Amino acid sequence: VEEDSDWDLTWRTNGESCKTMKARELWDKVAKAAWSCADPGLQFDGTINDWHTCPNSGRINGSNPCSEYMFLDDTACNLASINLGHYYDTEKGIFDIEGFKHTARVWTLVLETSVLMAQYPSEAIAKNSYEFRTLGLGYANIGSVLMTAGMPYDSVEAMNYAACITAIMTAESYATSAEIAKGVGTFKYYEKNKDNMLKVIRNHRRVAYNASPEEYEDVSIIPTGIDTTKVSDEMLKAARKSWDKALQMGEKYGYRNAQTTVLAPTGTIGLIMDCATTGVEPDFALVKFKKLAGGGYFKIVNSSVSS
Repeated sequence: VEEDSDWDLTWRTNGESCKTMKARELWDKVAKAAWSCADPGLQFDGTINDWHTCPNSGRINGSNPCSEYMFLDDTACNLASINLGHYYDTEKGIFDIEGFKHTARVWTLVLETSVLMAQYPSEAIAKNSYEFRTLGLGYANIGSVLMTAGMPYDSVEAMNYAACITAIMTAESYATSAEIAKGVGTFKYYEKNKDNMLKVIRNHRRVAYNASPEEYEDVSIIPTGIDTTKVSDEMLKAARKSWDKALQMGEKYGYRNAQTTVLAPTGTIGLIMDCATTGVEPDFALVKFKKLAGGGYFKIVNSSVSS
């Protein structure tokens, strides 16, 4: 892109070039397409596979259509999103960390149970989902929490605030998965992928501790750690303590689930849960109109902002 050199588009079937474009022209088209329809944008294959918990069972080739779930081909996860608005006290300006941790723990157990209760579209997906037991715990409404907290969405403070919340949820979920494994055993291919999965958990923990670049294991791009000067001591300590627990328990008992969390768009379920904003996205208007599949529109008003 910097050199504006040629970029070959290749056929998936045989790898031969079918069209050649200028890199900047293609980059602009991708960026504009992502912006105009709110798609996730580019996915970086190297980074995705650097954080893959089960590479010895196969590489990650793509995601689901909404791009929150990335794992082996022919697998699935059951989604559940937590409405963060219920954990933020607008009067005191405090996030209920302990309540949020408890919710993440309970929902990890619920989703683990749902693996055997779900209906899958094919035998292959059912088999792999049973054997890897991937979960999809996530959250919604971070946008309205930041608005009511008075944090600009794209600010350093907001990014680190969201990073702490995400770290707490993910670590508590993996710690719960390890606790389940203590009682009923790990997922089928855990031993085959044990070293890699623990490496990924260690790298997640390093993000919470804002580790130096040389401390990370086998990552092509060093992640941005949590800035200790931009978050409260309480949230930072909670994130670090949760990752300490997730790693310690995983080393001792393994994990019941190959993956536990995702951040889905939550467009439809966000409405059902009465969220003012969706997954990790900001609100693009305080009053919106949603087009209905059967015709017509309905008005959505952001209720987190007082009139």
